[in-house]
Amino acid sequence: MKIFKLFLSLILLTFIAACKNNTTPEVKTVSHTTNVVNKKTLNPDAEYVKAEFNIEGMTCAMGCAATIQKKLAKMDGVKHAVVNFDKQLAMVEYDKAIVTPSTLKNTVTGVAPVYKVKDMKTVKVFSKN
Repeated sequence: MKIFKLFLSLILLTFIAACKNNTTPEVKTVSHTTNVVNKKTLNPDAEYVKAEFNIEGMTCAMGCAATIQKKLAKMDGVKHAVVNFDKQLAMVEYDKAIVTPSTLKNTVTGVAPVYKVKDMKTVKVFSKN
C-alpha cells in the first residue's frame, strides 16, 4: 500500500511540476485575409423603373423578408429594394436595361420555391410602407 501511495504521489508531483514549468502562454499568429466586397456602381444615366409586387409564402420578417430583400438589393442594376413583411410587398427600383420583371421574379423564387410573386406593376411612386 505504501508503494502505491508513493507511486501516486510521484505521478501527482510530476503533473504539478509539468504544469508550473509552462508559465508563459503559447501565442500563435494566424494570418487573416478579408475579402472586400466592392459596392456596385450604378449608371447615373440609366433609366430607372420602380416596381411593386406582392410576395406570398413569407412567414417571418427576419428570415424570409430580410433574405429576399438582400437578394434583390444585390442584383446588378438594382438601385433600391425594400420588402415589407407586414404588407407582403416588395418595392424595387432598377435599371430597366439590366433588370426585367422576370429576373426580379426569378430572384425571389430562387430564394425558396415557397415564395410566389403576384401582381407585379410599375409605379411612379412607391406605396407607403
